[in-house]
Amino acid sequence: MSVRQSLLAILDRGACYGSQLRAEYERRTGVRVNVGQVYTTLERLERDGLIESIGVDDEAHVLWQPTAAGRDDARSWLAGASLAEGRDEVALKIALAVTLPGADVDGILSAQRAAVREALARVDEEGADAAPAAIVRAARRARLEADLRWLDEVEQLTVGAEPFGLSEERPRRGRPARSAV
Repeated sequence: MSVRQSLLAILDRGACYGSQLRAEYERRTGVRVNVGQVYTTLERLERDGLIESIGVDDEAHVLWQPTAAGRDDARSWLAGASLAEGRDEVALKIALAVTLPGADVDGILSAQRAAVREALARVDEEGADAAPAAIVRAARRARLEADLRWLDEVEQLTVGAEPFGLSEERPRRGRPARSAV
C-alpha cells in the first residue's frame, strides 16, 4: 500500500504530526511502518507541494495538513482502482477507507471490481498457444477470479463498519519543531 497516499488520506481528516500519523496508519491498517519512513515521506510530500506545516502543537511537534492539491491527490487515489501484484495494497487501501469518514467504500469496491473484470476480459482475449504463455495466462486469470470472490467477501465485511476520527491519544515521540532560519 502506498504509505504516501495513506498519509495524505489521514491528513485529510485533520492536522497531525509525524508520530501521530504513524500511529493512525497502524491503527487503521494494522500494519507497522517505520517512523523514519513517515518523516521522509512527509518531507517529500512537502517538497511536492502536497502538504504544508501549520506550526507546532503545545509539545513542539510539527503539525502537517494537506494543501488543496494534496487533498485532491488523496481523494483521487482513494477513488481509483489498483491492479498491483498482490492483494495487500488493495486490502489495506480498503481497510483505510473504511475508517475514513466520507470515503465512498461502495464506490471504491465498485471501481475495483470493474477494473478486475476489465483485466479478466483482456486475459481471456489473449490467444497464447505456447505452454509457457498459457501457464502465465491461467495464473493471471485464477488470481483475477479470486480477486472478484475476495471483493464479494470484503463487501460483506464492510456492512455496518463505522469510520472513526483521529485518536485523542497522543504518541509520546515525535520530531522536534524546526527552528526558524
